[in-house]
Amino acid sequence: MQFRHLAWLMSSVMLVVSAEAVAEAPSTRTAEQIVNTVCAACHAPDGNSAISLNPKLAGQHPEYLQKQLTEFKSGKRANAVMSGMAAGLSDEEMKALADYFSAKKLNLGQAKTNGAGSLGEKMYRAGNAANNTPACAACHGPTGAGLPIQFPRLGGQHADYTLAQLKAFRTGERANAPMMMAITAKMTDAEMAAVADYIEGLR
Repeated sequence: MQFRHLAWLMSSVMLVVSAEAVAEAPSTRTAEQIVNTVCAACHAPDGNSAISLNPKLAGQHPEYLQKQLTEFKSGKRANAVMSGMAAGLSDEEMKALADYFSAKKLNLGQAKTNGAGSLGEKMYRAGNAANNTPACAACHGPTGAGLPIQFPRLGGQHADYTLAQLKAFRTGERANAPMMMAITAKMTDAEMAAVADYIEGLR
């Protein structure tokens, strides 16, 4: 009887320890595994999305990518699809994904009509003095490389995606960057379309 009692006690202890280990164990999924099963369909395995309404993630600052994932998960940045995708990610996984995509090489694009001397170039490099719209380059740099931690990389991004985000900031649909909401409130549709096209061709 004593032996049975000891065996039962040891089994119970092992079950408790195992349960605690599972609860405390960090995720074993690698960034590449998550990309292949969750991200690749929309953003491509290397972060260079072929779908113009889905952003390119390759070469983006990891701090920015991690911030966006965190805000998709919390609901601060509203997007039904991405909120669902981010819901199951741990903080460690979000950081790993951010590091993964930032290390990939960005495939640059081409502006369709907004080259030198265009409205797009004017808005990006000088803004609109008439209504105090600041130049995009002031925060995102002359080549669209952005400032790590503070401002995202824009150069080479799909024009369709950039335009959609500018409009979302203006309407308040995207509300996780107050500065961009204030800036876009001053922009016309033509200015947004032109600068989005120009940004795609930056390098």
